[in-house]
Amino acid sequence: MTARSAQPIVFLHIPKTAGQTIHNQLAQMVGRDAVSPVRVHSQAPQGPQMPPGYRLYSGHLDWTEVDGLADPFVFTVLRDPAERIASFYFYLLAEARLLTPQELALPGNLGKANILKMSAEEYFFGGNPGWQVFIRAHYDNFYCSYFATRKMRGWSDIRTLDPAALVERALAGLASVDRVYSTAGLDVLEQDIARMFGASIRVTDNYVNAGQHARGEARWPKLLALMETDKARSALEAFTTRDADLMARVRFAQAAD
Repeated sequence: MTARSAQPIVFLHIPKTAGQTIHNQLAQMVGRDAVSPVRVHSQAPQGPQMPPGYRLYSGHLDWTEVDGLADPFVFTVLRDPAERIASFYFYLLAEARLLTPQELALPGNLGKANILKMSAEEYFFGGNPGWQVFIRAHYDNFYCSYFATRKMRGWSDIRTLDPAALVERALAGLASVDRVYSTAGLDVLEQDIARMFGASIRVTDNYVNAGQHARGEARWPKLLALMETDKARSALEAFTTRDADLMARVRFAQAAD
């Protein structure tokens, strides 16, 4: 499974897009010692999030430093934006239920503490202004804010941007990404890794952190059903509209002829 090429790989892992499976397979391919230890942007908020000398950079990372790497292969994976939001919510809810009261009281678990205390509608649309910034940064058309700003918490930087301009800026950011895959087409990623690195990975129908829902079961209708008002349902749907516009214009990776 060892890769022939020494070209660094950068996997821009967006939460709940089959990323843990992909990371594990790539880490086995390059060897654990060649994997950057920075997996989450909060580990190195002042940088570097992509320290030199590693073969694999993979995680919920800002990618402002990617241009400093030598000829990296940069890729990401996208999923239906509504399903991603719902899957993220239910995943965090399940994780929160496993924590002790002492663990929930830790500052780093504020989001999980609130997801237990609040109704779904309160979680997304209640709380103080600081909490709303947290929610928007994680859920509000996240693809657009991430690719427009190259930052996991980029929403505040583009919050006043015209929706059409935001999509255009996100597309410009995606132009720096070598390949964009769909969760429905991960076989193409397998083929690309084999072609570029001479190694075999298995990510199609290989599930890690799949949650408690049945395979293929839609999460979005369940999340909408938890909203108590039509206003909240409409507001939640607005969290997906610009991302859906972006995805409609993305050139997803296709299998080589």
